[in-house]
Amino acid sequence: MAHDSLQIAVFGVSGRMGRALLAAIDEVPRSVLAGATASANSRWLGKDASEAAGGIKRNVSIEADPAVALRNSQVAIDFTLPEATATNLAACLAAKRPLVIGTTGHSEQVKAQIAAAAKQIPIVMAPNMSLGVNLLLKLVELAAAKLDADYDIEVFEAHHRHKKDAPSGTALALGAAAAKGRDVDTSEVAEYSRHGNTGARKRGAIGFSVFRGGDVVGDHTVTFAGLGERIELTHRASDRLAFARGAVRAAHWLSSQPPGLYSMQDVLGLC
Repeated sequence: MAHDSLQIAVFGVSGRMGRALLAAIDEVPRSVLAGATASANSRWLGKDASEAAGGIKRNVSIEADPAVALRNSQVAIDFTLPEATATNLAACLAAKRPLVIGTTGHSEQVKAQIAAAAKQIPIVMAPNMSLGVNLLLKLVELAAAKLDADYDIEVFEAHHRHKKDAPSGTALALGAAAAKGRDVDTSEVAEYSRHGNTGARKRGAIGFSVFRGGDVVGDHTVTFAGLGERIELTHRASDRLAFARGAVRAAHWLSSQPPGLYSMQDVLGLC
């Protein structure tokens, strides 16, 4: 093991994204799995991480306690459930370890805890870790700034049947990017549901449409619909490795940053 490799703890190693993270760690140079967690009732507790996620034997035991997983780690990546983030955050704060948060669907209370913790440790928090999606956020902001309210904005997202939060964190970020481009407050223009006699669409509204089904990894399209033309900006993810690679890249970047709350826009130099 190279002495300059980044020692990474993965919170939620037995989940779909956890398994993708192990594959990404294997392929990204100077990246080593040094700690792993699963939920307290997981059948994988006490087993080697490779048993839950496949691949080579890693000599890393899957733990329930994030503090144990952090002992030999320099940075942590959290892709668990929003209910687990507060515990993982507290462990990183106590150990003074940087944290990459890819989990979405947090309550306002947990978001406030994350913001407070970022005053003491560096944190990257992003609804989507992929390079393509973060470029899309910039393109949406630019398009919204150039196209006035004569162009209706609709954010469509599709995910697998198991996803619990809706709209997705990425969809909300895309809506926020569009609102930023038009210099308006998202809360004042967002339309999240339509049912019954809703009347004509409000000028300047940003609508959200949600699909859940099958094994869709993640599709997002932002449509700017004018009279006689439509502009559609789309990102489709076919493999969770796209998100995992971005998260590992964020972990490397974050390991040398001062305390603060960062986004993938910061990691990729798109700010």
